Amino acid sequence: MEEIKKQTELAVKELFDAAKLKAGDILVIGCSSSEIAGHKIGTFSTADLSKEVFEVIFAEAEKHGVFVAAQCCEHLNRALIIDRRCAEKYGLEEVNVVPQIKAGGSLATAAYGAFENPVAVEKIRAHAGMDIGDTLIGMHLREVAVPVRLSIKKIGEANLVCARTRPKFIGGERAVYDKENM
Repeated sequence: MEEIKKQTELAVKELFDAAKLKAGDILVIGCSSSEIAGHKIGTFSTADLSKEVFEVIFAEAEKHGVFVAAQCCEHLNRALIIDRRCAEKYGLEEVNVVPQIKAGGSLATAAYGAFENPVAVEKIRAHAGMDIGDTLIGMHLREVAVPVRLSIKKIGEANLVCARTRPKFIGGERAVYDKENM
């Protein structure tokens, strides 16, 4: 468990550095505790493992004032658990569901228990994402996602894929772009 926490902490810190997340941004997390433990996704959900992973990520996000969106599994159509403040800031419509370990997933369940005022939403446009165990978070990122290569490739036995987003480039060959947004 300690090694998984160390891997998660290093990965999330590297992602925050690379993505240049700022207060009020959204970080979407998808996580398969089954994959972390070396099993097929959805077959070995582990509440304790997901809780530890979530707590590490959430602590880093809170330091930066970044909202965390925890993606549920496909049994809840990959809905997201967020804090109500995030829903209000971004005008997101709440849906009625409470995730459970086998219907929503253990990370979303951990998030629901950790947030001060949790709500579920169906869609979000996050500024960065962390996919632990091939959970397919891409639908919840803003339109132009850019892969972020980290020194950590796995958390436990789960593949780790991260992304940041950037504004679209428009205007063609004569356009000048803001280098801070690249």
